[in-house]
Amino acid sequence: MDGTRTAKPEYRVHSPASDEYRARLAARKVTRDGLNAADARYANGRLATVGIAVLIAVLAWRTPLSAWWLTVPLAGFVWLVRRHDLLLRARDGATRALALYERGLARLEDRWIGTGESGERFRDDRHVYANDLDLFGRGSLFELLSTARTRIGEATLARWLTVPAADGEIRARQQAIAELGPALDLRERLALAGTDVRGAVDTDRLLEWAEMPLQPAQLLRTSTWVFTAAVAGAVTYLAITGIWWPLGTVLLLQAAVFRRLRDQMNAIVAARDPESAADFVADALAHRARDLDVLADLLRSLEVHLFTSGRLSAVRARLSTGGVPASRRIERLHRLSVLHDSERNALLFPLAVFLSGYLELALSLGALLQLVRPHVAVAVDGWRKQNGPQVRVWLEAVGELEAFASFSAYHFERANDPFPEIVGTLAGAGARGLFDGTALGHPLLPAATMVRNDVHLSGNTQLLVISGSNMSGKSTLLRTVGINAVLALAGAPVRAAALRLTPLAIGATLRIQDSLLEGRSRFYAEITRIREVADIAGGPVPLLFLLDEIFHGTNSHDRLVGASGVLRSLRDRGAIGLITTHDLALTAVADELSPVAVNVHFQDWFEGNEIRFDYLMKPGPVTRSNAIALMRAVGLDVPA
Repeated sequence: MDGTRTAKPEYRVHSPASDEYRARLAARKVTRDGLNAADARYANGRLATVGIAVLIAVLAWRTPLSAWWLTVPLAGFVWLVRRHDLLLRARDGATRALALYERGLARLEDRWIGTGESGERFRDDRHVYANDLDLFGRGSLFELLSTARTRIGEATLARWLTVPAADGEIRARQQAIAELGPALDLRERLALAGTDVRGAVDTDRLLEWAEMPLQPAQLLRTSTWVFTAAVAGAVTYLAITGIWWPLGTVLLLQAAVFRRLRDQMNAIVAARDPESAADFVADALAHRARDLDVLADLLRSLEVHLFTSGRLSAVRARLSTGGVPASRRIERLHRLSVLHDSERNALLFPLAVFLSGYLELALSLGALLQLVRPHVAVAVDGWRKQNGPQVRVWLEAVGELEAFASFSAYHFERANDPFPEIVGTLAGAGARGLFDGTALGHPLLPAATMVRNDVHLSGNTQLLVISGSNMSGKSTLLRTVGINAVLALAGAPVRAAALRLTPLAIGATLRIQDSLLEGRSRFYAEITRIREVADIAGGPVPLLFLLDEIFHGTNSHDRLVGASGVLRSLRDRGAIGLITTHDLALTAVADELSPVAVNVHFQDWFEGNEIRFDYLMKPGPVTRSNAIALMRAVGLDVPA
């Protein structure tokens, strides 16, 4: 058993990824600065059109100049507003692109902690390895990896990290990640789609609405079309005869009927009843005006890209229903949202027309505006009948593409990290696992200080018993093995020179805590977790166990007896793994389980009053302890 130490950063300042990021960062800065200058010009232009309009109004009031000339600056103002809005969106995109590449450089330069989404909401104290291997939280693997911008994308990435994939799925993901790695333009479009997606698109709420049980809407549909025909006839009659009372009668009846149907419309388009309403449609102005626009933009970015790998092609195929792209279907729902919002904003317009003395026009406008909400409700109900079951399919496809994009960014930035070789194995109880890693390193540690070690676990060596003093690197090695196994079984590259492994189930006890609320001691929590890990060993996939300071909450005799029994059972079930101990008596376990168990250790030494470590794994058990020396080094009165 040997290892190597890396003294220099693996990813230097001038790596291909960092050079590409810096070039794009410089280009986006130029774009942003240009758009800032254009922003000032458009603002001045809008102000100028307002000034010209005021001037024309004054001249029209004091001179024979026609007031129709006001349409010129007003038309110019409208054009400038629309162009200015497009410019502001482009500037926001350039600003987000700057953040995207600055964070990429931060990852490359090992200063990424605290710069991304931590995934704290995915923490699960009962998971058999997530907390132990730092998958979630500040400085976690999730924060290092995630570039997802939707909640479902983050959830997909979290699931891939916590649920190992089968060997066929792992290979398919590897091909997809390899394809997306150099596709930097696509990954940038995904990152910049629409507005700030995480703040804008609540995919959970969208799914809840899309999958709500449909309510009968036949009465609403019939009433809507009957009153549409009645209003059209009454308005035509008014235009021909000038008689307004038929339209007024239709208007009153329409108001009474639709008031009775208000709750049904609320249940469909969610105006004031958030308990039973699709408020993401009706409350677009108050809550999220561009939810659907953003989602359509994100889907459009995926639909226009041609993929070659089977896995990505299959995901992309799910974004089309009946030959119609999902983005186009969602754009229609977005237009309904805008129409509904416009109707609410225009309700006072008929009153203003009436006060101006135009009764007939006010009645016509009022009748037409009263039809907007029912038509929107009928259209939204029809959209949901046709597309509601597909919303989850679309969103899951988006989530998978975002998870692939996260792993692909990691692959692009760490070109020297290889994909592991997945070795097939016979499934079933007793099938032995394989974990054969050369120059393994921990991906969360800075490359400049990371130390690599080789770890070989197979049918010949199922167990490594790692002894050594505190702080010597025992637990870090367990985490290194575990987190690389997580990456490998998710389909991602690994921090190693090479890694061969079979599909594995993972179980760990590196971060076991007691619980005052549940009345559990640390020792009870540990033995409960070990029982869970042992149960996994009886499953269809071989177990990789990582047991830190096994049974350290009890005396040395009971620890040795308990560890021997548990490890013998795991050996017989084909499990492979590592245990650590600073109790030298426990190294006898390797002798009991020989030849499939091997003792290894980490060494330390003192230079003056400071303890030193090289973090390199060496054969055999440790031969001495540094505990007394450490006590004396900090000033405790302890005899030598």
